[in-house]
Amino acid sequence: MYTEISFPSFGITLDPPKYLQVGPLMIYYYGVIIAFGLILAVLYGCKRSREFGIREDDVVDGVLWVTPFAIACARAYYCIFSWDRYADNPIEVFYIWEGGLAIYGGVLGALIGVLVFCRIKKIKFTALLDLVLIGFLIGQSIGRWGNFMNREAFGGETMSFFRMGLLNSYNNTVYFYHPTFLYESVWNALGFVILHFASKHRKYDGQIALGYAAWYGLGRAFIEGLRTDSLYWGPFRVSQLLAAASCFAAVIALLVLSFKKHDPAAMQVNRVKAAKEAEPKTEE
Repeated sequence: MYTEISFPSFGITLDPPKYLQVGPLMIYYYGVIIAFGLILAVLYGCKRSREFGIREDDVVDGVLWVTPFAIACARAYYCIFSWDRYADNPIEVFYIWEGGLAIYGGVLGALIGVLVFCRIKKIKFTALLDLVLIGFLIGQSIGRWGNFMNREAFGGETMSFFRMGLLNSYNNTVYFYHPTFLYESVWNALGFVILHFASKHRKYDGQIALGYAAWYGLGRAFIEGLRTDSLYWGPFRVSQLLAAASCFAAVIALLVLSFKKHDPAAMQVNRVKAAKEAEPKTEE
């Protein structure tokens, strides 16, 4: 339906393809971009893993656990709250390359995956969650550009400075919308920078995870209100409710915990360090 994309305030006009045709194979850029974001998130996690008391190998192994949970839950969340689109042809539930991954479902799936993985590996859940969610912001920021390629996840009509024009191929008319995918991408990128530096001064495991919930929840609560493709539960936008609730809960938790004295020795990174120092030294 929509073809050409423009940002008139910046003099930009594009018509990016949705997929690359290689013989009979169609490689959708939506999936490529999400995969690229995941790879960068993993590289970041490996680079900083030891600062959280986690082995680099465990980060890589964890991705193999967490990713399937995140993707499955992201798709399930989206399909459950928009079942009318799939009721007549349920097989389309599996067509994830066409779009339709709800980020809050992905977050919930990631939480489940991390919890299961931590149980198996005997890693402190909150410590790994801190590391995972910083990287998650990288994936979210980049992944939103998959929505750009698919001409989806935009907001209501506007004539604001940041408006995005979409050419309707049916009537050859350009309509202007809020580029909410761009708003969220920038918000997540900024959140990544903030939490990256904040994580170097964390006082307890789980502090950065709470910061993620507060930051992402705040931005999503506002941005979701601009979108036209929200998933609804009755009269309520599901993601907007979850975003506001998670932000509120995280801010309260951060405030309460800021008055509590935290023992540095309880942190995963310090426990690992102490365990290594306690190991008997072997003479060569």
